[in-house]
Amino acid sequence: MIDDRLNLFPTNKEVISSLCDRKKGIGADGLILIKNSESADFQMDYYNPDGTQSFCGNGSRCAVAFAFRLGIAGKITNFTAFDGTHHGHLYEDSNVKVSMGDVKGIKNLDLDLILNTGSPHYVRFVPTLENENIIETGRAIRYSEKFKTTGINVNLAEILDTHTLKCKTYERGVENETLSCGTGVTAIALAANFEYDLKPPLTILTEGGELKVDFEKLDKTFSNITLEGPVKAVFKGDVNA
Repeated sequence: MIDDRLNLFPTNKEVISSLCDRKKGIGADGLILIKNSESADFQMDYYNPDGTQSFCGNGSRCAVAFAFRLGIAGKITNFTAFDGTHHGHLYEDSNVKVSMGDVKGIKNLDLDLILNTGSPHYVRFVPTLENENIIETGRAIRYSEKFKTTGINVNLAEILDTHTLKCKTYERGVENETLSCGTGVTAIALAANFEYDLKPPLTILTEGGELKVDFEKLDKTFSNITLEGPVKAVFKGDVNA
């Protein structure tokens, strides 16, 4: 997470990849620049470790907390991102809720579902998540003939009860399992409603923690989608590039 309001950060693949590298760099699932915005409190630019851009749900929650710390946003704020304008709310218990874009289409692929929640996601429901190898399955789907060019994020989810699921996610760009994916969790919640009529709000358990997704559905369109969960600052430092 970098304060780039002076537009000094070199946004090239080599720098981004080196910073995200877990062995030779800082180590991260992605890099976020906080920039000035003419139409909102701030702009969030998210980069995957391979330098590609997309929207990041959990990253946007962190961006809201970071912008508040920088003094450029209040606890209720709005910001622009890769897929448009979003709203954020930082609560006293350090939970952050952000609005997500509307989702108008879910595609069936055999028994699996495909939808875009700011990033494209492939969702498969499984009976027992612990029996699944997310890296093996994720890579097989992501590099299959249908998705190998543009890539896709892969989510495996298990329904625990009518309001709770748990999941694992393989992310394109990272090309590995990530412990929590906000757009993936959102995709799973919408897919669970679409496929099994699970009613919102839904709690999704990830390896990285617990997230809550709320939404409204009218016909085939999901709107007023929100993603909520805790945010915690864990490290601060300087890097000499």
